[in-house]
Amino acid sequence: MSSREVVVLSVGGTRFVTRASTLQQFPESRLARMLNDDGREFKLVNGEFFVDRDGALFSYIMDFLRTLQVSLPTDFSDYQRLQREAEFYGLYPLANLLSQEHLLKPRLEILEVHFSLQEMQAFFRIFGSCSTTIEALAEQITVFTGQQSGQGWNSPFPSQKPLVPLPLERPSHHDMVFLCGTEYSAGDQFVARYVSIKPDNRKLINGTNVLGLLLDTLLKDGFRLISTRTVVSEEKVECYTLERMKRAAGLTIMVNQTSGSSGAAQARRSQVQKGK
Repeated sequence: MSSREVVVLSVGGTRFVTRASTLQQFPESRLARMLNDDGREFKLVNGEFFVDRDGALFSYIMDFLRTLQVSLPTDFSDYQRLQREAEFYGLYPLANLLSQEHLLKPRLEILEVHFSLQEMQAFFRIFGSCSTTIEALAEQITVFTGQQSGQGWNSPFPSQKPLVPLPLERPSHHDMVFLCGTEYSAGDQFVARYVSIKPDNRKLINGTNVLGLLLDTLLKDGFRLISTRTVVSEEKVECYTLERMKRAAGLTIMVNQTSGSSGAAQARRSQVQKGK
């Protein structure tokens, strides 16, 4: 059978259409042997291979054969059943990975936003259990500063004077600090700090507005707000706690198929995860 030919399988009543080359990724697997076995372990009915196995789980088997990656939904829980299916089809590299559930299970991620208002300034400190999330968020947030004349907290727009971007404070890999608002300088001069959070292009100076945009950005990124509390009553520091389930980085199977090879394979992470 040519690797360009189309193969149709009916697995537990669910129909799958693929190329022969996809099923032959692992030459010693039961699916690869199916195409070359004249006796055919799986019955051929009206041009379709009938396989009396779980069709829903086979969709993950097909995704693995097409991409050589293991990437499962965040709500997936049938690791043992999928491992059993992988072993049945002779896909032992996949079965070995599935036996290590800790590599594939999604992780609960916690984020805390500390917010306080002091006179005409608002202070923000963001803590995260995953440093890569903090790094990504830091790339979205820009603080601009500049000397403004006679402008205060409620000024809706910055003056025509150019604003200078400031780097965010990063006390550690797991948190960041920034502030916005105005601070009296001299005469009628104020030091103003505006905050912009991508993809929103506005430059906001009012701390309450920045807080609203920040929380909205996090909610759109999959977080959910689970609690709000006052941390330091004297300084009126409010803490907003958010969480989300973060899918594990995909694992890629590296296949070494030399002549006479048994389809040996090894796995590696497709992404390097930090902040564990």
